[in-house]
Amino acid sequence: MALAEERGVFPTFEGSVYDVPSGLRVRNATRTTIAPTGTLSIIAGCSSGIEPLFALSYMRNILDGDGLVEVNHLFEEVARREGFYSEELMRELASHGSLRGMDGIPEWVKSLFVTAHDITPEWHIRMQAAFQRFTDSAVSKTVNFPHSATIEDVAQAYTLAYKEGCKGITIYRDRSKDKQVLTIAEGDKVESLVPRRRARVTRGVTERVATGCGNIYVTVNSDDDGVCEVFSSLGKAGGCASAQLEATCRLISLALRSGVDVASVVKHLKGIRCPSIAWEQGHAVLSCPDAIGSVLERYIKGESTDNHHGATMNFGGQCPECGSMLVYQEGCHICPACGYTKCS
Repeated sequence: MALAEERGVFPTFEGSVYDVPSGLRVRNATRTTIAPTGTLSIIAGCSSGIEPLFALSYMRNILDGDGLVEVNHLFEEVARREGFYSEELMRELASHGSLRGMDGIPEWVKSLFVTAHDITPEWHIRMQAAFQRFTDSAVSKTVNFPHSATIEDVAQAYTLAYKEGCKGITIYRDRSKDKQVLTIAEGDKVESLVPRRRARVTRGVTERVATGCGNIYVTVNSDDDGVCEVFSSLGKAGGCASAQLEATCRLISLALRSGVDVASVVKHLKGIRCPSIAWEQGHAVLSCPDAIGSVLERYIKGESTDNHHGATMNFGGQCPECGSMLVYQEGCHICPACGYTKCS
């Protein structure tokens, strides 16, 4: 208030919540906050604010890749005092992180030592909103989602946070990153992906695409569960080129039958470059994998492949003699500027 008298109120004071008869005239619109104290709480050995315990026992992954087992000392103290402490209990707890579903633990202890994944996302948000009502800054807090959370679950969380007046919200879906700072020690591992069996009958299309190595024929097939396999052949090519294409398509098919999203496969294939590129209908075909990714993308978008055929011009890199672009014609890369040919 003293600063407001000296320098004036903050620029957007007019029309704000402070702009009321006999209200406070202040220089700072934001004066209260809840500091994010994740690391500081570890140093101090105390609670990290309004966050629930991530787990009673968990693995903390530090910068050099080492893992440190963390055990909540208050729980251990209560367990010893109440007489249910045992090494077997602590080992089991290290696998689960939570008391939920464990036998031999008093109910009042389970109610007291509730962890982040014991609390539904709705109540994570309602807790944040309760503090937000009396805090000027956005409240730093993580809403923990299980690995099974869906897009709809996340959408409902954002909608609830908006309705409850939260200024911001942070959500984290467990195991959404390959490496995360806090993990349950052993018991919560990702199950291995098992590809579904190939159906006896599949349906699909074959598209011809011009590449710098010649025409590639890409077949995309689907079964009742969606896109399931990709085959390709490169004109009359054999040897390593043919073997590499077969290996690429086998891995793509394996990924698709294992439940990997087709869009993710497309994302990793498109943009791969090789020395020889081609132009088809005004679009650059950077390599054979790029061609396969483009066919897959058109297939899942339901576009007709008829629109992607026509006159092509295949470029094969830069001419070593004059610097012009090499053109693939009649089975060889030639330079139309100086007459250089790779086949001579």
